[in-house]
Amino acid sequence: MRIGTLGAGTVAQAIARHAVRHGHEVVLSNSRGPASLSALVAGLGPLATAGTPAEAADADLVVLAVGWPSVPDAVAGLPPLDGTVVIDATNQFETLAPTPAIADLGDLTGSEYVASLLPGARVVKAFNALYAQFIAPDPRHEAGRQVLFLAGDDADAKNTVKELTSEFGFAPVDLGSLREGGRLIQLGGPLSALHVLKQD
Repeated sequence: MRIGTLGAGTVAQAIARHAVRHGHEVVLSNSRGPASLSALVAGLGPLATAGTPAEAADADLVVLAVGWPSVPDAVAGLPPLDGTVVIDATNQFETLAPTPAIADLGDLTGSEYVASLLPGARVVKAFNALYAQFIAPDPRHEAGRQVLFLAGDDADAKNTVKELTSEFGFAPVDLGSLREGGRLIQLGGPLSALHVLKQD
């Protein structure tokens, strides 16, 4: 599978490392341009390349992992994503400092808002509920596998994410739709930042 990232911070890098370890190609992108990612992709190895956001969005699966205020700019001008599976790993922090503030989206969940910016894409909420320090290591632990909560409105898209993340070693748990399941794992939800292992 060819995986593109919109954003190249700690979460995107952690997912990219899992992907290349399991033989997937990765195209990383950020707002500063491919040249700024040369050292990162060199460290990831021959399966990783740097590209523009449009090139990353042309992948089989796209990971959106940018700060919340950067989401509109990160997805603006992308080619049509009709049918593309997009993992939304964002959290709706309007500000982080000096005091964290959650964006007011009215009745929408964060991923419903993201989906509204990506018409045609099949958005799956995942990875946002875990700190990067729990995403980056091998998800298989002596006590069990790292649980990865996910939500989405397209069953096939969720299955794609389940299969990929299971391959990485996670234990994916489907919480339902972007509205109902998304509320459980977005900021302020009862499963946000919950670190859980599944016993096998």
